[in-house]
Amino acid sequence: MSARDMPACAQGRPAKWVSSVDSARSADRATGSIAKPLRLPTPSPQPINGDAAFDPKTFLADPGLGKTLLKLKKNEAAFVQGDASDAIFYVQKGKLRVTVTSATGKEATITLVGEGEFLGEDSMVSAHALRLSTATAMTDCALLKITKSKMVRELHKEPELSVMFTSFLLARNARIQADLVDQLFNSSEKRLARILLLLAQFGKERKPETVIPKISQEVLAEMIGTTRSRVSFFMNRFRKLGFVEYKGEIRVHNTLLNVFLQE
Repeated sequence: MSARDMPACAQGRPAKWVSSVDSARSADRATGSIAKPLRLPTPSPQPINGDAAFDPKTFLADPGLGKTLLKLKKNEAAFVQGDASDAIFYVQKGKLRVTVTSATGKEATITLVGEGEFLGEDSMVSAHALRLSTATAMTDCALLKITKSKMVRELHKEPELSVMFTSFLLARNARIQADLVDQLFNSSEKRLARILLLLAQFGKERKPETVIPKISQEVLAEMIGTTRSRVSFFMNRFRKLGFVEYKGEIRVHNTLLNVFLQE
């Protein structure tokens, strides 16, 4: 693995604010081809003319040409805002927080990415030659780093992978729209309940994880657009009602869904 591929070098580096205009200008000078947990349906591979069938799960599991397996410790960065946007990641294990930093240094959490999801998919767009966000591990993580050129080739060549990636993009787009509706119309109490349920993976195909990765009240406040004191108030309320337990870690119960049934 080259020094360029090492995620450890990202740890401790400050994020560099990058505007969309600056990123697009950088893309004009770049060379190369143009090219969000969500449990994505994987098409059943079919052999063609006797050849071995392409399996997206196998492709996203094993390192190889153009693919590197990365291990991140908690708080290590997969990439930092302002880095070259030349690869996409697939999360095999763990959970990461994606943040953006303004020109004045203010940081905001925009999404969380977990097992079975892609990370840094904006690298597939030629207009984004630089990273517009920072991805930091919330737990120990295993990521498959795939170079942009490798991913582009496989998407053109393998329809099963193309279908899987398109399904991910559509699901991510739906999640972004749901986040916007949640922010516009729901109370801060309901927004907090929704974030906790998403962290615990309620509503996903696999069994929910009742214990979620340790996350500070400051980060939760950033994500739902309120103050830390309001988050503390609601967390204490949820605990008294038996919806959650927390002592160092947060345990979420499905009764938290009752928050959405209240008028």
